[in-house]
Amino acid sequence: MQNLKQSAKSFGLALSDRQVEQFRLYWEILVQRNQQMNLTAITEQNEVETRHFLDSLALFQVADLKGKRLIDIGTGAGFPGVPLKIAEPSLELTLLDSLAKRVDFLAEVCEKLALEHVRCLHARAEEWVAEAGERESYDYATSRAVARLNMLAELALPYIKVGGAFFAMKTAHAEEEIEEARAAVELLGGTVEQEYDYKLPETEATHRIVVIRKIRETPTQYPRRFARIQKQPLE
Repeated sequence: MQNLKQSAKSFGLALSDRQVEQFRLYWEILVQRNQQMNLTAITEQNEVETRHFLDSLALFQVADLKGKRLIDIGTGAGFPGVPLKIAEPSLELTLLDSLAKRVDFLAEVCEKLALEHVRCLHARAEEWVAEAGERESYDYATSRAVARLNMLAELALPYIKVGGAFFAMKTAHAEEEIEEARAAVELLGGTVEQEYDYKLPETEATHRIVVIRKIRETPTQYPRRFARIQKQPLE
């Protein structure tokens, strides 16, 4: 995985040999477990390095994660949360997913990679936020989920403390989706602060990180039940 080490430099990251080995082991476990459950359609090593690992590490272009508390909502196979944790060991990470098998996979990954201060939670985002110590307690939230931005904002912003931010990982053609979500983001206590486009190393693919800053507390009636969020997204 020396290509990963070299390409990470384009994001200002100097990965150690130990970190590169952790990424290699992560890939091995991902491919092995993918034979038993649907974790990713991308399994070839170079593709995983670029489209999962490096894509996740692009978040370091918009935030300093050292010593921060971050929740990855709908984390799936652990992207972007696990790569962020490997690259910044001081990050206090919560991986949240609604599918128990994926959470079991993530727990195995964290154990075998010896990642500390990581919680792997089987829960729904709109429900877990009601647990003690969760609401407005994180510096950052992130998601690479495929839901529309107005829906993701309702799930994520209640977790973030005022002054923190939500990083939504989108395609480079998300203008309509961003405009659609602006009123909802404002209602939820946020503001669209930045849209950061980046090119994945050694590809023609360009992706976008939408940075939503939390500027005031989210009204207590949000998030709503997910069925309601789906049926009547905030406008």
